[in-house]
Amino acid sequence: MCKKDYGALVISLDFELLWGMREKSSGNYRQNLLGARRVIPQILTMFEEFGIAATWATVGFLFAKSKSELESFFPKVKPTYDDPSLFSYLELVGNNEQDDPFHYASSLIQAIQNTARQEIATHTFSHYYCLEPGQTKAAFAADLQSAISIANNKLNSIVFPRNQHNPEYEDILLAAGIKCYRGNQSAWMYQFSKRSDNTKLMRAARFIDTYLPITGSQTISWDSVFQQNGLCNVPASWFLRPYSPRLKLLESLRIRRITQSIRQAAIQKKIIHLWWHPHNFGIYREENLAVLRTILSEFAFCQQNYGMQSMSMVEVAYEGTENGIKNNNK
Repeated sequence: MCKKDYGALVISLDFELLWGMREKSSGNYRQNLLGARRVIPQILTMFEEFGIAATWATVGFLFAKSKSELESFFPKVKPTYDDPSLFSYLELVGNNEQDDPFHYASSLIQAIQNTARQEIATHTFSHYYCLEPGQTKAAFAADLQSAISIANNKLNSIVFPRNQHNPEYEDILLAAGIKCYRGNQSAWMYQFSKRSDNTKLMRAARFIDTYLPITGSQTISWDSVFQQNGLCNVPASWFLRPYSPRLKLLESLRIRRITQSIRQAAIQKKIIHLWWHPHNFGIYREENLAVLRTILSEFAFCQQNYGMQSMSMVEVAYEGTENGIKNNNK
């Protein structure tokens, strides 16, 4: 058993730019993506201010500095989705980050790597969908190897695109040296699912849960995150929804839902895991950053009064080892 005398705030960000929005983004949403490029340095500055560790789950395609470099890392075995719109290898891309800021992000990745206590994790190489019809275990294994190769660094954590964790692929993760993944909340509306299983009722229930406590605090016990096979599942607690002027009157409920969960995790010595996409902050940047500051201020209070710690996903995984290695995220 792994019992700790402190609570932990875990933050993970799904860093994907257009690779995560291909099949459903409109031209207007590209403003969010351009805004993400501007807000990431601001998020990093705030993380440094509050001493926040975070996991940046990054699509492998974003590491490339040129189209030719990107293509050189393409795996021989590619997914064969029944829905061809999910296949990212036919995407029209520019030559580099300067002329195509939607598909490349090496400069932003470097900024993340240069910031203390930021873990670069994988969001797969091609924004791979592990539960969609047509994909295979062999294609996932090839995709993961490409992600590791283009990162040119050890990857310890994975966040599955669309949160499509496939338990049958855990042996591939272990063989590749992956230590932990972000699982889903336990409530029915958050369960792993294909796109076709993600019903309107589930989406509505998740939306309501953002403001009203229908699923409780979503805190996680330390004992529950360590699996017998050696993997660590650090499940999500809350998706930090972006600010919306239409929902301005509900903002206090949204923020209180998260800050109360942080306080409870600190008092009960549990984990709370907050996640979002950088592009969620791409518009209304000041409003979104103000919400983040409120949340991190609550963490700072809990750190001072209850000994709460900020941890990346891999730091949680290392807490399950005998020696509890810290800060092994560079």
